[in-house]
Amino acid sequence: MQERVFIAGAGPVGLVAAANLVHRGVPVTVFEAGLTLSEESRASTFHPPTLDMLDGFGVTAPLIAQGLKAPRFQFRSKKHGLLAGFDFSAIADATGNPYRVQCEQSKLTRILLDRLSSQPNFQIEYGSAVKDVTQDSDGVEIAIERDGRHERHRARWLIGADGARSDVRRSLGIAFDGFTWPERFLVISTPFDFGQVIPGLDEVCYVADPQRWHFLLQIPGLCRVMFPIASHESDELALSPTFAQSLMATIVPGLSSYEIAHVTLYRVHQRVAKTFALGRTFLIGDAAHINNPLGGMGMNGGIHDAINLTERLAGVWHGQSSAAELERFDRQRRLVTLEYIETQSIQNKRNLESDGEEFGQALRHIAADNGRTYDYLLRVSMITSLRRAKELG
Repeated sequence: MQERVFIAGAGPVGLVAAANLVHRGVPVTVFEAGLTLSEESRASTFHPPTLDMLDGFGVTAPLIAQGLKAPRFQFRSKKHGLLAGFDFSAIADATGNPYRVQCEQSKLTRILLDRLSSQPNFQIEYGSAVKDVTQDSDGVEIAIERDGRHERHRARWLIGADGARSDVRRSLGIAFDGFTWPERFLVISTPFDFGQVIPGLDEVCYVADPQRWHFLLQIPGLCRVMFPIASHESDELALSPTFAQSLMATIVPGLSSYEIAHVTLYRVHQRVAKTFALGRTFLIGDAAHINNPLGGMGMNGGIHDAINLTERLAGVWHGQSSAAELERFDRQRRLVTLEYIETQSIQNKRNLESDGEEFGQALRHIAADNGRTYDYLLRVSMITSLRRAKELG
């Protein structure tokens, strides 16, 4: 048996878990199915407490250097215009980073890998998909598929960070309960600067509409625009250049031709694993829970999983805590996922599907009161969910 922790998956959540373990003196091997780190943009919002966590091993500053600070965000509706705006500076006493950072997750993984590669306690194996897991009271054995061959390796613990289709979760027989939304989401990236034509536009802007809501999210050099795609609209239609242009034309009257850098279409799920821990194996990130991206809670929640788990695991590894400490990971992170991440992301979607009348009134009520604004920003930044986890013991 190797005296190490194995991690399946070298996405942002898996590499954060690796970085925190190595930072705390625990040997790690990461098994990544791909031949290199993924280039996909995917998640691109880092919330204030996530940045605080990444500060712990020196990653926040280089991430900010490659990203864009977004201290403000706003809500609009096609019918009523600007509904309300909020500024994270109002919760500066609760976080060292009172802003979101807009930056593709692929940049974080490369920053992490660059720092980890020189560490003697870190190994990464590419082209190595974890396909099967068996375990006993002393360790975990995994089956690796590599170059058409199967290998078996054994370690003390395994962390499954291998995504929504997790083979680790499947191998353990853990149910992934929930549902799939009938709509798909289309993300269109354009270098067009909407700030030049929309007065008072913040870096993050959600626009409600019962027929076709959208949001605008600025990252360095690009604006990512998301639209829902109805079930009767085919994938072929949704991915066609003319359809993308027709959606973009609804944003600003009179503008109908945009440079489009790339388009991504994907299905959207709300699912939570029946347990995040089984024996010596743990699930984090998309392997444990997935949700719609409105509010940017998926990757951030996964990073919060990773830090919660690895801090406990490091304590057990070094004999500073008993193995019973690991039971708190599932108790805290699964309940918080159900209470906050799933609930809030579903409500965010329903809000955008409205005409903004009732939703706007609620937002203005919050914005008019400093106390309500403070509590609201703690919630949407995910600080409230982290505090709730601590309350669970």
